[in-house]
Amino acid sequence: MARARLWIKVLAQAAVLGLAIAFVVILVRPELLRPPAPAIVDAPKPAVSPAGPLAGGTPSYAAAVERASAAVVNINTAKVVAVRPHPFFDDPLFREFFGRDNRDLLGPGQRVERSLGSGVITSPEGYVLTNYHVIRGADAIQVSLQDGRTVSARVVGSDPDTDLAVLKIDLKPLPVISVGHSEKLRVGDVVLAIGNPFGVGQTVTMGIVSATGRSRLGISTFENFIQTDAAINPGNSGGALVDVEGNLIGINTAIFSKSGGYQGVGFAIPTSIAQNVLDQIIRHGRPLRGWLGIEAQPLRPDVAEALGLESTAGVVVVAVVRNGPAHRAGIQPGDVIRTIDGREIADARQALLAISGREPGSRVRIGIVREGRTLTLEATAIERPPAAGAS
Repeated sequence: MARARLWIKVLAQAAVLGLAIAFVVILVRPELLRPPAPAIVDAPKPAVSPAGPLAGGTPSYAAAVERASAAVVNINTAKVVAVRPHPFFDDPLFREFFGRDNRDLLGPGQRVERSLGSGVITSPEGYVLTNYHVIRGADAIQVSLQDGRTVSARVVGSDPDTDLAVLKIDLKPLPVISVGHSEKLRVGDVVLAIGNPFGVGQTVTMGIVSATGRSRLGISTFENFIQTDAAINPGNSGGALVDVEGNLIGINTAIFSKSGGYQGVGFAIPTSIAQNVLDQIIRHGRPLRGWLGIEAQPLRPDVAEALGLESTAGVVVVAVVRNGPAHRAGIQPGDVIRTIDGREIADARQALLAISGREPGSRVRIGIVREGRTLTLEATAIERPPAAGAS
């Protein structure tokens, strides 16, 4: 009996000791009593195609930028300008104090004006397309590539009427941009502007096509701008406007701004114009444009009614240059031009672009309405005279 009580006492003490140990473990290391957690393995991140959507559904345009950006260059120009001497610099005391050798640096003579812009390499031969206003009057032009190479450039030719210029650089090998079809653009298409704003280095901004066919802006003679809200700032001029595949569809040219900075309204010259000017300058050193010698105005509803027309489609001829191509073809004031080479003409801008786009010597078919009759006349375009106001 005594032995039984002894074993009960030992077991009770062991139980109390076990409970005490368990209590301490629960307080100090509770994780020892939990079941083992499953191993956590980082799932592989989904591969992101540069031109495709990200995981969240947001598209990436990295592939388009990579395809186009290497062919977009920075342009630095220097122009020597005359400065009017200030009498202060001729003061003997001033020259004695600052030194006679500093006179050319501080006083009369010349100074250097520098400006920044952008351009686009369009061929392996080194032709660079940019804005005319970027290089206008420049005495020295330097082109800097994305890969760090810098080289002097010469002007092949320029066209103030479209604000375009072509430069030539002697470097090999060269990245070349792919040229797209600006005429296929639709309002709402995403576009990317690539350039060198404020000289900070190559920068890419994104926006959409806000409008096409913008004109009457007073920027150039032949206006058919792409309007975009992609940020375009000083230094972007001459840079690339590309589509989501990295194809060049415009040359960034101007902004509408009351402050001089970006306000959401930028303009680019479409490649439908820029490519033609580029080709002409490379071949001839200048653009060769067709001219017929007519002045046309929009066909207002009251004019259409007076002429007995049911539609305002087309333009009305208000003047014809005597002995010019149109005059020799039989076109008269009061004729309504409906088509040029089979294409419908909606306004005077379209008529100007259609005629100027023909090379001198080419035959132009003009569909007109005269006194209720529909006629087709043919005229031979000649080279557009300098500063010609008519088509």
